[in-house]
Amino acid sequence: MDLQSFNTAPADVVRSALKACCDAPSWVAAVLAGRPYADEAGVVRAADEAARRFTAADVDQALAAHPRIGERAEGEHAEAAWSRREQAAVGTDPATARALHEGNRAYEERFGRVFLICATGLTADQVLASLRDRLRHQPAEEAAVVADELRRIALLRLERVLAVEEVSP
Repeated sequence: MDLQSFNTAPADVVRSALKACCDAPSWVAAVLAGRPYADEAGVVRAADEAARRFTAADVDQALAAHPRIGERAEGEHAEAAWSRREQAAVGTDPATARALHEGNRAYEERFGRVFLICATGLTADQVLASLRDRLRHQPAEEAAVVADELRRIALLRLERVLAVEEVSP
């Protein structure tokens, strides 16, 4: 949707587009409340500020919409299509897929949530290295990293929404 549509569409329409970017109610509400925006940069700036205030509950809810790294998101909705594209370079060979599966399991046991990384532009080896590195974090440190990764993903997706980008499954 273009900026004019973003500013003038019914709140439910924009809310749905924002939830596809990040399903954190406080973030969605904050971005919606800022309408109308003068330009796309203003939308992204407001979204960034709101994302920097993610609570643990926001992160937990938003993570429920994210597949494990290396797993293919199913469905025809925007989140699934974006996830498939964002993870396009991840887990293409059996050894990497196995290592990611094992790393995901270890991460979930340690932190009680799925491993989240802004995988856009990263190779499978870079994702795996980050996963292994982050397994050494203390829980509070990792919570801050996860919130920042979620923020980065939300902003990338919001930029796609504002760029009127077609999403193909």
